[in-house]
Amino acid sequence: MSLHTAGLCSRCIRATWNPPAKLPASALPSRFLYSSTPKSSSRNRLPRTTRRSIQTQRYQSFVPPSPESLGKAAPAKQYRRSIKWGRRLLYVSAVTGAFYLVDTQFYASSITRSLRTFGLGLVVALDYKLNFRPQPLLGGDIADLHRRNAERLFNLLHQNGGLYLKIGQAIAMQSAVLPPEFQKMFARMFDDAPQNEWSDVEKVIREDFGGRSPEEVFGVSFSNEPGKGIMEKRARASASVAQVHWARLADGREVAIKVQKREIARQVGWDLWAFKVVMKIYTAWFDLPLYSLVPYISERLMLETDFVNEANNSEKMAKLVAGEPRLRGRVYIPTVYRDLSSKRIMTTEWIEGVRLWDKEALSAPWLGGRGKGSPGAKGAPLPPPKSTRDNNGTGFLKPERNEWRGRRGRGGLGLSLKEVMTTMIDLFSAQMFLWGLVHCDPHPGNIFIRRQPNGHAELVLIDHGLYISMTPKFRHQYCQFWKAMMTFDNDTVSKITSEWGVKAPDLFASATLMRPYDGGDSSTKNMITNELKGKTAAERHFEMQERMRQGIRDILSEEENFPRELLFIGRNMRIVQGNNQFLGSPVNRIKMTGSWASRSLVDSTDLSPVERLVNGWRHLLFKFVLLGSDLVFWTSKIRQWFGFGGGMEDDIERQMRFIAKDQFGFELQHSVFEG
Repeated sequence: MSLHTAGLCSRCIRATWNPPAKLPASALPSRFLYSSTPKSSSRNRLPRTTRRSIQTQRYQSFVPPSPESLGKAAPAKQYRRSIKWGRRLLYVSAVTGAFYLVDTQFYASSITRSLRTFGLGLVVALDYKLNFRPQPLLGGDIADLHRRNAERLFNLLHQNGGLYLKIGQAIAMQSAVLPPEFQKMFARMFDDAPQNEWSDVEKVIREDFGGRSPEEVFGVSFSNEPGKGIMEKRARASASVAQVHWARLADGREVAIKVQKREIARQVGWDLWAFKVVMKIYTAWFDLPLYSLVPYISERLMLETDFVNEANNSEKMAKLVAGEPRLRGRVYIPTVYRDLSSKRIMTTEWIEGVRLWDKEALSAPWLGGRGKGSPGAKGAPLPPPKSTRDNNGTGFLKPERNEWRGRRGRGGLGLSLKEVMTTMIDLFSAQMFLWGLVHCDPHPGNIFIRRQPNGHAELVLIDHGLYISMTPKFRHQYCQFWKAMMTFDNDTVSKITSEWGVKAPDLFASATLMRPYDGGDSSTKNMITNELKGKTAAERHFEMQERMRQGIRDILSEEENFPRELLFIGRNMRIVQGNNQFLGSPVNRIKMTGSWASRSLVDSTDLSPVERLVNGWRHLLFKFVLLGSDLVFWTSKIRQWFGFGGGMEDDIERQMRFIAKDQFGFELQHSVFEG
């Protein structure tokens, strides 16, 4: 039988069959076997590795298996969990992106900044809740706890910017009762803030002046058109809320244009709300009576962003100064141009002067000529400019008027620092004790000094946004409180502080005088000192911090009776004290302030003639009492002359730091009193 008769051929075998296993040789006929052993006599020899196996079964065409034979079909993999989480991720990303876009475009990132505040507030609160103890859970000591949280807070304030910087600066001036780590951090809060781009400045001007451009509002030109004024697009100064640009109007007046940063209007509501929420939580969590003060602080900060309010304060102060013979001709308030001002724009006359922090320029010899004063002194128009071109490439157009400094630039105003500081104390004492309208931000950057043609100093006060008003009753109490402290009248001190809801009159008196109050009860102080003896350093530090918290509770024990104005009056007093110390303590600040407090009870027009007559007699007696403070002042001054001290304010600070740390549990840093 041939292959074809068997239904098979070699081609079909090669193409269709591959045996699953090797068949034994006995299963096939011998004629179908090809030996793998080579024969030498064979001409058509196959390779040694070639071997064919032939199937004997008949060929059958391929028949697909039936569905029943295959069993139940496995379902296709759906990836439902991955799709579910992918869809969720897509939704979250879309919502987050939309939220971020709306927040940045319409709310100036206010919501993001608030969430950042809440997050950090929670972290700081938990850190203190877990680690404020003699042996913190995370290791280290309480100083490490304060240090890391102070750094966290500093980074938050600078990252958020805007009103957060203003809040930080407000806290900085009250930071004497904070741990030293926080005091050091807040000392860095007064750096210049970055300025906004000119495009933002232009938008604010257009929004506040009905769509008119800066050229139309101020009559200026940026392309040197004849008959037009000029204006600098680069700010001369930038703070947390606003920045100041110089301009010369078409009529020749040089003005300072204060422009609120565009994002502030959209952020201020959110920022103050976040501030209230955080303080509410901290008040409850740490058992400190602070929240009742927050509404008043928030109101003051809100008013500080209203330039109409600032213009009103400026004009009120100008009238009060002009009506007081003791200050007339010594203090100057810049003129406000109402027609060029709005809620977010305030235009005033430009002031050329020396900042209070430039002590060398104040006292260096005058080289500007005999009978002449510094540019613009006594409100006279500034001398015409020699050039308005930007020759140095800084973007500034205002001409520099430094001829009075001499050829080498070493000259100054040639003024007495004693006269400068006397004028300052007279001004702010009159505000507190006589008028009841107090400028609460008198740091050196807001005070210019000019030399008048007669050789005397003229103090120029700017930035009138932060003011407080005192009621006649509270103002009289504050005058009496100062007189009682100067005469160690403890009964009067206790009576007045009791009406204010203060349970720690000695501590409060020391904070008011900015010097140790020696007329209080020493038994309590000795008891505190004895209790701290014998404790370890960590235990003593912890006890001191606890006493600091208790001191705050004692001062604010009756929140509803505590005069909110004292928060900002204390700020004013602290800055004035720091300014006197910075200038080398040229005057007896305590005596001058006490004298104004007593004299104001005589000059107050809202008192009856009989009351004023009685107060006049008491004032004469009080003047003799004040002579004793001169002995302390001149003793410190003589030591200062011989190089054994920095003056009366330095001696007071040294005593305050010792008493504060030894008896009340907190440390005072030198930088706090530098204004």
